[in-house]
Amino acid sequence: MIAELRRRLGLALGGLVAMTLPAVAELCDTRQFEGAGYAVCTVEAADQGKLRLWLDGPDGRVLGDFAAVRAQLAPGEVLGFAMNAGMYHADFAPVGLYRAEGVERGAVVTAGGGGNFGMRPNGVFCVGARAPFQVIESRRFARVQPHCRLATQSGPMLVIDGALHPRFLPDSDSRHVRNGVGVSGDMGTAWFVISDRAVTFHEFARFFRDGLGAPNALYLDGSISRLYAPALGRADWGRRLGPIIGLVEGP
Repeated sequence: MIAELRRRLGLALGGLVAMTLPAVAELCDTRQFEGAGYAVCTVEAADQGKLRLWLDGPDGRVLGDFAAVRAQLAPGEVLGFAMNAGMYHADFAPVGLYRAEGVERGAVVTAGGGGNFGMRPNGVFCVGARAPFQVIESRRFARVQPHCRLATQSGPMLVIDGALHPRFLPDSDSRHVRNGVGVSGDMGTAWFVISDRAVTFHEFARFFRDGLGAPNALYLDGSISRLYAPALGRADWGRRLGPIIGLVEGP
């Protein structure tokens, strides 16, 4: 009930935001798959340079929400969409690798462990290395060390070379609102997705593979998952966030 009230309030606030901001490209849309709804924000290769990754503000304090991210933008810039971009510790520090415009926080974690992050294989979403977008398995990332402009590590991987994560159960009763990112086979398109309702890992991964055709996809988080998307009238709110990824339109 609380989550639904937050979602509805976010929709209302998002509608107000959409009316007060300059027009943004129709980056996001809603889709249905196997009876569940998903919001999908699509970024093509030509717009990879518009993607940004945020954690701290100029004062070194964690931004924590979409309003604080918008406050960091230069005059004339518009936040086209944004969502939480990976798991974080109690002090909001990223659990794994975080790299944004030459600033790196933490190292890539290759060991398995408890929780969703440690459910190997996990992976790294990489922007701007040898391809516009990649989802790279973490141990391979550590070996190859690609020069990503942006990189965020999370886990588990949802889809690995066209196969669902082997530990996902079709009849699982673990359901959460979840968000993640998938990459097309030619690595020229990235899809940022959040479910409209609680879904299982298996259902969420099937949407990436079978609904979007993504051969590789990465889980970003669940239950705290939130989306800012003026095109959809959404400005979800809740607990403070660690890493946030989004697309910024210029003047």
